[in-house]
Amino acid sequence: MKTLIVYDSVHGNTKKIAKAIGGAIAGEVEMHHVGEVNVSELGAFDLIIVGSPTHGGRPTPAIRGFINEAPAPALKSAKVAAFDTRLPARWVRIFGYAAGRIGDSLKRKGGELVVPPEPFFVEGTEGPLKEGELERAAGWAEDVVKTME
Repeated sequence: MKTLIVYDSVHGNTKKIAKAIGGAIAGEVEMHHVGEVNVSELGAFDLIIVGSPTHGGRPTPAIRGFINEAPAPALKSAKVAAFDTRLPARWVRIFGYAAGRIGDSLKRKGGELVVPPEPFFVEGTEGPLKEGELERAAGWAEDVVKTME
């Protein structure tokens, strides 16, 4: 299985989650910051995982741009998954979260969401990650892969 993990990270927390996910997936795994991805090569992957910190209830502008630029034929019937990093505070729910919006955008482009979008929590705006989140990310990645078998 060939997997692509695309992430954006402002304070390094989402990158840490992306690395934990990538480390838990067997096979060929490419992990790239969103600015390093060639959207014309998306069709070469069996699984595409996209992650972003949540800012104002949305993924970062770079992640939104990546999804908008991705050619629909490259994502048609592609297996996709989405995650975000976010604060656990209740008031944040007012604005929404990045993961669900990423998942919805990937589905609109023709991707097949293999698991529900997943949140990973940070202690504060700049982090750090809450204890146990890296392990939880690895477990989530294993669950994603099981859906591909």
